[in-house]
Amino acid sequence: MFFIFIICFVDISYILTSYYFAVQHYMLYQICLKYFQRGGKFMKEFKKDKVIYEFSAKNEAKYFIKDGEEFWVETEDCYSGQIKTEKDLRPSIDGTIMNASVGPIWIEEAKEGDILCIEIKDIILNNQGVMIINIGLGVLGDKIKAPNTKIIPIKDGFAYFAENVKIPVDPMIGVIGVAPKEGSISCVTPGDHGSNMDTKEITIGSKVYLPVFVEGAKLALGDLHASMGDGELSGTGIEIGGRVRLKVSLIKGKTIKRPRVDSKDYLIIVSSGDNYKEAIKAAVEDMVEFLSKELNLKFEDAYRLLSATCDIRISQVVNPLITVKVCLPKKKLNIYEFNFAHVS
Repeated sequence: MFFIFIICFVDISYILTSYYFAVQHYMLYQICLKYFQRGGKFMKEFKKDKVIYEFSAKNEAKYFIKDGEEFWVETEDCYSGQIKTEKDLRPSIDGTIMNASVGPIWIEEAKEGDILCIEIKDIILNNQGVMIINIGLGVLGDKIKAPNTKIIPIKDGFAYFAENVKIPVDPMIGVIGVAPKEGSISCVTPGDHGSNMDTKEITIGSKVYLPVFVEGAKLALGDLHASMGDGELSGTGIEIGGRVRLKVSLIKGKTIKRPRVDSKDYLIIVSSGDNYKEAIKAAVEDMVEFLSKELNLKFEDAYRLLSATCDIRISQVVNPLITVKVCLPKKKLNIYEFNFAHVS
């Protein structure tokens, strides 16, 4: 009996020891896997539980990074995860927590008057997106008779929209911005501080330039889309949660008036306003000034050149302010980046 007890004790000890080492090896494997998934770097990851609903200098910073640092941000969809099935309709959810943006993220050494450059290194989407229809929402909202929800599976780089329709995913960030100098601005409303610009060129490989209005910048972001067309015409893209890898850097001694985007094919100035005329005029003025300084042209020639080569496009028409963009084709003008050497 004693020998049986010893044998059982040894066997149990062996099993427990083996289990312990197996767990340790698995944990080490997960750490190594995450390390290599992040490009061989251990990076901070900011979770989706710390969010803002308004951009404001008064918001207390929740996360902290240094100039030149790379990091991950986890986000919910624009509905804060409230819509899980097609039975969940827009009128039944809490609209006060829409467009929650993760942050504020404090960038060390960021000062008023700086330019904040945000490089979008990667966007990893969740496996399910959502599009809603609601009475009065979007360009044809007057034709909607009842709210409706569509759940859209995401798999192998495609959004499975219908049995015979699948869309290649083109992930983008809808909301990305910094604290304004004064007041509080809802994360639903775009402006010179960024926020809900819904500009589809804010995607993997692009750089977003934002003016810094307050110390620390107080960056925040959210509202990912698996795909969205210019205009966001029905009121939503394919709304989805996910993870975003970013790198931030500061440009000192220079300033800009409003957001800029350096995308694969275009240099873009983004402007939001109460109407198209107001928004377009501000973006055009900025681009003419850029062309004039970059190519050493008089105002008149820079204005003519813009008219001959650049495009006005609509980012979105469904938010409290309309957002437009002036797009300068890089190859056509042989200008491949924003040169801030000319910026005061």
